[in-house]
Amino acid sequence: MSVLTVEDLHVRYPGDGTGDVHAVKGVSFAVAPGRTLAIVGESGCGKSSVANAVARLIRPASGRIEFLGRDLEPMRGRALRDGRRGIQMVFQDPLDALDPRMTVRSSVEEPLRLPGLVRAERAARVREALEAVDLGEQFLDRYPHQLSGGQQQRVVIARALAPRPKLIVLDEPTASLDFLVRERIVDLLAGIQEQTGCAFVFISHDIGTVRKIADDVAVMYLGRIVEMGPAREILRAPVHPYTTALLDAVPVPDPSLRGRRGDLAADPGDLSEPGSGCAFAPRCPLADEVCETRPPLTFRDGRDVACHHAVGPHVSNTTPMEAAR
Repeated sequence: MSVLTVEDLHVRYPGDGTGDVHAVKGVSFAVAPGRTLAIVGESGCGKSSVANAVARLIRPASGRIEFLGRDLEPMRGRALRDGRRGIQMVFQDPLDALDPRMTVRSSVEEPLRLPGLVRAERAARVREALEAVDLGEQFLDRYPHQLSGGQQQRVVIARALAPRPKLIVLDEPTASLDFLVRERIVDLLAGIQEQTGCAFVFISHDIGTVRKIADDVAVMYLGRIVEMGPAREILRAPVHPYTTALLDAVPVPDPSLRGRRGDLAADPGDLSEPGSGCAFAPRCPLADEVCETRPPLTFRDGRDVACHHAVGPHVSNTTPMEAAR
């Protein structure tokens, strides 16, 4: 059974008088135990809105979010708190996530203040979580300003680990860190996952980090998934022109080795205007009159792809959710 199943998720925000911002438009995916789904795309594509909806930090406009076989949507109050207890979140900036007035001990212990969990057990869980992120007891009584950026993020990860979750949603967890610290955090997360079997939803625009940690990749463009499948296949041989353009935009030592199969310099578009055609068409080198109709997300050769020009004779009739299961 999947740890997390998301079906036809829609997220909207109030606009500035010209209509609502439709940030997420019918996204569906599933995450199995012990696996990492990376959601990638440019800023404003809706990936953080997906993360916040999964963690129920925001309420989706519609759709189904099922965690460990239970639909979170109808839950309110204590039932929702209990239902999502197995979901934890790690944010991009650890200083924003940590209260400067709280010690490391208090920050990591905060999600453990639950009925039935006695003080001694909470203390043991705190030490267990800090040990998992390679921070010793000497850090227990330190404050965030006494830690490096990498140490701060380790504390945030420890706090997420302390309740022993089944799913951790990581929203750009390495974006504010330098390259060497980023590498250590990614290695740390991989080790934690191997030991605990926790599932990750990993939000990122950093393809290099995604290559290291992801089992599966979902590429989002203006609120929709345009390509999704095994990370090795998506990153080795992308099918959608947008995925290709994202990979072409990754810096390489020799610029002549970069492809020029997509141009991401143009304006990506307007989230408040749903449109009836392919949203990527204005920036796509393959666009033609058929792209005036939006392509469906179709399962093809082991992946889901939404592109008229990627659909060939090997297209199956399996839906994306059937494939995910």
